[in-house]
Amino acid sequence: MSEQTYEDQDSVKTGDETGDETAADQAEAASGTAAEQADAPLRELQRERDALQDRLLRTAAEFDNYRKRMERDRRELSEYAASDVILELLPIVDNFERALQAPAGPEPDAFRKGIELIHKQMLDLLRKRNVMPIDALGKAFDPNVHQAVMHEPSDAHREGEVMQELQRGFMIGDRLLRPAMVKVAKRP
Repeated sequence: MSEQTYEDQDSVKTGDETGDETAADQAEAASGTAAEQADAPLRELQRERDALQDRLLRTAAEFDNYRKRMERDRRELSEYAASDVILELLPIVDNFERALQAPAGPEPDAFRKGIELIHKQMLDLLRKRNVMPIDALGKAFDPNVHQAVMHEPSDAHREGEVMQELQRGFMIGDRLLRPAMVKVAKRP
């Protein structure tokens, strides 16, 4: 009988332990459900953060593609505009080559007249493109359109007057393309 009691105690113990485990499992499941409910807003915020991060990366990639496309379009437009001007310059280059290949004649004036015609052709092309030379000689020095590279004392010129134009300057529309390099008079 003592064996039976021992077995009964074993079964009772096992039943108690099983009951305790079931209660623990239920408590754990209940606390897990509560934890899952508490974590739900956090998971939702993480999903929203991930979606916003993805959107940010896509927007940055789209902007980078846009920037590259605009740079390519700008470069192509610039090349197209340059090709248009270059095509207009080619006849002038042809005329220079013809003048250089022409046999030197007894009259140097004929050669000079040919070069003057080419020069006029070049200036006409510039005018057509709204590029105008800056009139500097005899004018008062203007730092907005002139670049003084020399000052020379002179009694024959006013103080600050442009005495000599060393390199012609040009405007394109109202914008300075290249300043005129000039020699400016100063009082002795």
